[in-house]
Amino acid sequence: MIGKEIRLERIFDRNTGKAVIVPMDHGVSSGPILGITNMREAMTQVADGGANAVVVHKGVVARGHRKSGPDMGLIVHLSGSTSLSPEPNAKTLVCTVEEAIELGADAVSVHINIGNGHEKGMLADLGNVAHTASKWGMPLLAMIYPRGEKIEDEYDPAAIRHAARLGAELGANVVKVSYTGDSKSFKDVVDGCSIPVIIAGGPKMDSDRAILEMVKGAMEAGASGTSIGRNVFQHQNPARIVSALCMIVHKGATVDEALEYLNSNQGDKEWSNMVTIGKPNESWTDTEKRLMA
Repeated sequence: MIGKEIRLERIFDRNTGKAVIVPMDHGVSSGPILGITNMREAMTQVADGGANAVVVHKGVVARGHRKSGPDMGLIVHLSGSTSLSPEPNAKTLVCTVEEAIELGADAVSVHINIGNGHEKGMLADLGNVAHTASKWGMPLLAMIYPRGEKIEDEYDPAAIRHAARLGAELGANVVKVSYTGDSKSFKDVVDGCSIPVIIAGGPKMDSDRAILEMVKGAMEAGASGTSIGRNVFQHQNPARIVSALCMIVHKGATVDEALEYLNSNQGDKEWSNMVTIGKPNESWTDTEKRLMA
């Protein structure tokens, strides 16, 4: 369906087929945490860094709309729960595909936790949303995690492989799962799934290298991109960490090359600006010249 193809091109880079997505839907689950207190500012920073898309809830779309600067795709999240709930793993639908269309969304997303007593309802929601989204030509991102009373280790490769395959089986167009910890086991996840697989960022990490090494490992395993939240919008410089992620995802940069850029003294020159310039200039580092050649 051409409508779905067009919308997916607003999420995934046309040249690389990969995506750097920044989820900012945490206000429902956790409240106005550090980094997303001012949504317009937060979205401006990740757009300046070159993010392909953001994930937000319906009420934030208008308040985060920037009306200027680099464009990026809009994914409206349809499900939620709060950390204050006695059952935070039980996600419920709080928005419809039709509402997302009215808001100008390029895609919709749902969150499913498997391995708990509420799995049945969430799977029903996923199936119904997939049907409606397909009817409207709307891409569907399924965020699926093994979480609940039957899950001993939510990063178990077998459980994550199952989660990814579940998204493909029930009609999602893209699935987001946790990284398994190493490239070899994550390749098994990608190989067992017939749709693009992107990785979640997980809890706030201790170092930039840890973030970039996770992303590099996932990309080497065949991942189609990233969907990292806290480790981006709570970073001391969200625009530059997004730019560093784009270097790895879209240009195949090494971890050291991305770190060199992230820690360099290049002022406000972000990756998105480098891409539009076209030709290297004398102020660029050797790494930047190689990646942009």
